Amino acid sequence: MPLAAREHVATMMGNEWGEQMIKGWNNAGWMSLSTQIGDRIAPLIGAEPGHVIMGDTLSIKVHQALAAALALNPGRKVILSDYGNFPSDLYIAQGLIKTLDRGHTLKTVAPEDVSHHIDDQVAVLMLTEVDYRTSRKHDMQALTATAHAHGVITLWDLAHSVGALPVDLVGSNVDFAVGCTYKYLNGGPGAPAFIYVCPAYVNKVDSSLSGWLGHAAPFDFELDYRAAQGIERLRVGTPPVIALKCLEPALDIWDLVTIDQVRKQSIALCELFIREVESRCPGLTLNSPRNPQERGSQVSFCFEEGYGVIQAMAERGVIGDFRAPDNMRFGFAPLYIDEHDVMTAATQLEEVISNRLWDQPKYKTRATVT
Repeated sequence: MPLAAREHVATMMGNEWGEQMIKGWNNAGWMSLSTQIGDRIAPLIGAEPGHVIMGDTLSIKVHQALAAALALNPGRKVILSDYGNFPSDLYIAQGLIKTLDRGHTLKTVAPEDVSHHIDDQVAVLMLTEVDYRTSRKHDMQALTATAHAHGVITLWDLAHSVGALPVDLVGSNVDFAVGCTYKYLNGGPGAPAFIYVCPAYVNKVDSSLSGWLGHAAPFDFELDYRAAQGIERLRVGTPPVIALKCLEPALDIWDLVTIDQVRKQSIALCELFIREVESRCPGLTLNSPRNPQERGSQVSFCFEEGYGVIQAMAERGVIGDFRAPDNMRFGFAPLYIDEHDVMTAATQLEEVISNRLWDQPKYKTRATVT
């Protein structure tokens, strides 16, 4: 949690909500927060000003982007993705296919084979840039170029990219992108997601979720929907003001550091962790690319009893994630993780593995969140 977040939100609740109440929508600028914060995220993903907007959850933004992309390519029926995509994105695609009922199909292939399956039958290429399990990083620019050569529209999920590594949506000529703000941007639990639409499409897309704030004149209360101009048409419902206020001080931090500095330190920390773990725990198998240029800011190791290991380490103050079936994932956020933290984590992992500390009943009961 950013140090300033608690006071910032308390001030909003006391001075804005507490004193102004509903007047805060106008007097405190609550209604424009989605656009303002979208413009602050834009530089972190290499986007043009006025083409990113905040609100809702990542799943909702995936739905909006995918539906809009399919509508722009009506003669094609294939959504191409890979096995490394986050399952929620695939679930959204499956649900949208059922809802549309127009013969669309979802084709998922191995991550390394994506480029070989891009052809003139594909309508949308939908990928997560950094694999949530292995940290394998796609070549966004190359795959987007291949897709466009075949008339395919691109949709990139930046959940494990934004705030972790340089992203250049404009330079890569990306059509649509979505992402969350609760990982490397430190927006807090349930922090709102963002959506990006390129200039060529931003005034052409129709939102599959035509909520009132995406209307051209929401407070005229017309009975028929008219989409707003530009990225505003991708708004849906009332902006989550308190959540957006949490995000503001988190973004202030990015005024003090560049993403290139963060990326350089991220690679150094990940390399250190891999060296230490492989020397201390030879029974573990690296499940991330060894080349740092081919991975994001996380490192994964496979171990059959990985869930128990992650629980035992959490009790010792080292927080990782377990991703079924046997993947132990460790994230590196250089804004607040340093070499001492890495060495502590490696030491704790060695103790848990070497002493079989994971082999206790209390570490084998699956919690709701792994």
